[in-house]
Amino acid sequence: MKYKVFIIIAAVILAAGIIGSALVMNAPARDIVRVISDGEVLYTLDLKAETDRTFDIEYNGHINTVEIQDHRIRVKSADCPDRTCVDMGWLTSSAMPIVCLPHHLVIEYSDSADGVDAVTR
Repeated sequence: MKYKVFIIIAAVILAAGIIGSALVMNAPARDIVRVISDGEVLYTLDLKAETDRTFDIEYNGHINTVEIQDHRIRVKSADCPDRTCVDMGWLTSSAMPIVCLPHHLVIEYSDSADGVDAVTR
C-alpha cells in the first residue's frame, strides 16, 4: 500500500514537471528581439513592426545573413564551419536563442521592451 501511494505521488510530480516544461517551452513568443555580436547589442527589433528584409552581421571578416520574414527572424546563411545557427531555423522560444559560437552571434527574445526603436545600431 505504501508503495502505491509513493508511485502515485511520484507520477503526479513527474506529470506536473512535464506539463510545466511544455508550457514554458511553448509560451507565446515575445515580439522584441535583440541581435548581439561579441556581447554588444547591435539591433533591438520589434518583429511586429518589421518588414521582410535581410541584413548581414560581420565578425572578423565572416558573415551571417539574418532574415526577417512574416514577423519571424532566423539566420538564413553563415560562413561558419558547422552552420548550426542556420540549422536552428526560426527563433520560436525565449528558452532557445539562435547562437553562432564561431562568430559570437546571439539572436534572442528581449526581457523588456524599454527603449525599443525599430532598429538600434
